[in-house]
Amino acid sequence: MPFSISFVPEIRFGENLHETIGSAAKAFGAHTAAIVIDGFLAQSGLAGRIVAQMQAEGIEARVFSDFAGEPKIAHVRHATEVVTGAEVVIGIGGGSALDIAKIAACCAASGEDAMHYALAANPLPKNPLKKIMVPTTAGTGSETSATNIFAGPEGKKLWIWGAETKADLVLLDPVLTATLPANLTAWCGMDAFIHAFEAATNRNAHAGGKFYAHEALRLLTGALETAVKEPDNMAARGKVLLGSCYAGIAIDNCGTAVAHNISHAMAGLAPVHHGLATALGFEATLAWLVEADTADLHAAAKACGLVDAAELPAFVSGLMDRCGIVRALPKAFAAIDAQMLATEMKAPENQPMRRSTIRDISDADIARFAASIMSLPKAA
Repeated sequence: MPFSISFVPEIRFGENLHETIGSAAKAFGAHTAAIVIDGFLAQSGLAGRIVAQMQAEGIEARVFSDFAGEPKIAHVRHATEVVTGAEVVIGIGGGSALDIAKIAACCAASGEDAMHYALAANPLPKNPLKKIMVPTTAGTGSETSATNIFAGPEGKKLWIWGAETKADLVLLDPVLTATLPANLTAWCGMDAFIHAFEAATNRNAHAGGKFYAHEALRLLTGALETAVKEPDNMAARGKVLLGSCYAGIAIDNCGTAVAHNISHAMAGLAPVHHGLATALGFEATLAWLVEADTADLHAAAKACGLVDAAELPAFVSGLMDRCGIVRALPKAFAAIDAQMLATEMKAPENQPMRRSTIRDISDADIARFAASIMSLPKAA
């Protein structure tokens, strides 16, 4: 089967690599840099240390950290104002920080609003600002992806897709993930696992994407539980971070499937951590999915160290148990019913994930999956 691989940014991996951000920006010839960083990281002093690196390199630095949770259009617009006039944009944090940074780097270069590019309405600028991405969570894979998610003016999840949004340099430093709480380590790690699994098994899967996806599954299967239970274990942290990065490359080439259809739909209805929502959607649909009995499903199972795909549902549930993932929805979902979730799963922006799933998803399937998710207890 013919395939092509989208370009993979330069990737550097190592402990304390974040101490080289300033010199990396200098190597791009920057005199002015904009840092988009998660608010809690900025408050921890990391932003100040990176600004000091910039100053030591003779680079003027400005910081945008006024955001939390899933990225919203207001965050992107504010970031674009801060980024405008800079020569390099540095995204530091989880997927939200990286997506905001990448979108702002394009909008600042063109002068257009993010909504101009939403859902591929218009071509992205061919001359975006240089971008350095530094993930501090191991889950989204946004550092290598051309897909960027944000909530539009009406709160619906939208995406901006294109090679122009991709990083020019990725710095993977497991030290930056060490303070991630156990629940977030587990949620993010499951998100990465599902990225790899769906990329390797959906209708768009090809040998190029599966090369990265299968290695990601091996890394994550072998290290996620340890990273959750031993937060200072840098070897495990590094494997999960690298696995997340490889999974990001895989979805950049092959996309996702039904679990992400569910999680994106959930996020369109109420605030929920993307990794948790995706894990819940994956567990609710996996037994149905493996009935497809494809060679790709069996190959993904083998990458996890299993005999065949029939073992996957029990294996995934067991991994979630060992990582302490509680099957419950945020209390904001108390006002939402299964029909609302099913409707959102059928929304136009969520159809690519429905279509890419290796099994055809009927409306009856959607109703059943939505009922399963909404039957979960709501957090107090």
